Amino acid sequence: MTYWQNKVVLISGGSSGLGEVMARKFAAAGAKLVLGAIDADGVESVASSLRSAGCDAIGVWADVTQQEPVDRLIASAVERHGRLDALLNCAGRSARGEVLATTPEQFLDLLSLNFLATVRCTRAAAPHLIQAKGHLVNIGSLAAKTASKFLGAYPASKFPVAAYSQQLRYELNPQGVHVLLVCPGPIARADSGRRYDSQAAGLPESARRPGGGVKLKGISPDKLATNILRYCERRKPELVMPAKARILFALSQLSPTLGDWIIGKMTSAQ
Repeated sequence: MTYWQNKVVLISGGSSGLGEVMARKFAAAGAKLVLGAIDADGVESVASSLRSAGCDAIGVWADVTQQEPVDRLIASAVERHGRLDALLNCAGRSARGEVLATTPEQFLDLLSLNFLATVRCTRAAAPHLIQAKGHLVNIGSLAAKTASKFLGAYPASKFPVAAYSQQLRYELNPQGVHVLLVCPGPIARADSGRRYDSQAAGLPESARRPGGGVKLKGISPDKLATNILRYCERRKPELVMPAKARILFALSQLSPTLGDWIIGKMTSAQ
């Protein structure tokens, strides 16, 4: 029997990407899953495949940029299972663009999904997580710690996730809730390099690449998911992949000039 056997885990953004990988990893560990996503067909397809493999899983349509669907999503987990042991805030997306060409409306749109959705889901789930002394996992990014070029509103939408997670640790840890901030670099995926063609028009070719051209090897989503489960089980506060990025974070705090120079050297010129 694993640590996650029969624990109830809710994952936003569970229809694809890291959310789907996390769902399959938790299912393999024996958890019961509630998956939320705006792609109704996609999230039901993932849930159906998990049920076929013997997992107790349901897919729920949820637009996490709105409070009412979020409340229904959390309620569906509690009504079905009577408890909630873990919430993973996985819903989100990246972006490309020059920052001065990014409009306030575009900033607000990305903030609503990448940050405020985490706030909405967390506040709705918190009473149940406190009761279960469970886990809260917020998916940030290396861009939640340091910005790089041509990512439009993305870094500004992820920096608040790091601050919010730290505040939550102060308030929820004493109540028995484990809070984990996950800051991964670019995650390897089949469509890397093509996803941002429409947004990157007029930008250097490197802007289309993962991380906006920062020279980092794509992270295996399976390895990332494995580490997230392990960090939850050990109740650690933060997971950074690759771990060496912590050196850059520290240097950037000590000397912003040096940090900017390093990011510039790590970014493809073309």
